[in-house]
Amino acid sequence: QVQLVESGGGSEQAGGSLRLSCAASGDTYSSYSFMGWFRQAPGKAREGVATIHSRGSTYYTDSVKGRFTISRDDAEKTLFLQMNSLKPEDTAMYYCAAAEGTLWAGVLNPRSYRYWGQGTQVTVSS
Repeated sequence: QVQLVESGGGSEQAGGSLRLSCAASGDTYSSYSFMGWFRQAPGKAREGVATIHSRGSTYYTDSVKGRFTISRDDAEKTLFLQMNSLKPEDTAMYYCAAAEGTLWAGVLNPRSYRYWGQGTQVTVSS
């Protein structure tokens, strides 16, 4: 059974930093072609924030480019999201997700991802 467990969320002031972690368990970690971070603010659709391919290519939504960095430690089966220069508009529930195979809907499209964590809340105050 696949499990993705996020941690590291919390409250931060604008301009601050947070680091999210996602620990994966189960035997299918090596089959993931992509892992990513998504977020959903109240009343808004879930959106892709950053994703990383198993070979290391990274993809970011425009609003976080230059501020967020996604990385993965395959030995520890852990995904990270370093978030710097946080803004109030970054406030959302952040989810870790994993996908296998080709992502026909796009690398930042939530519909491409089969496995999801429960989420961790990030709140940024001005």
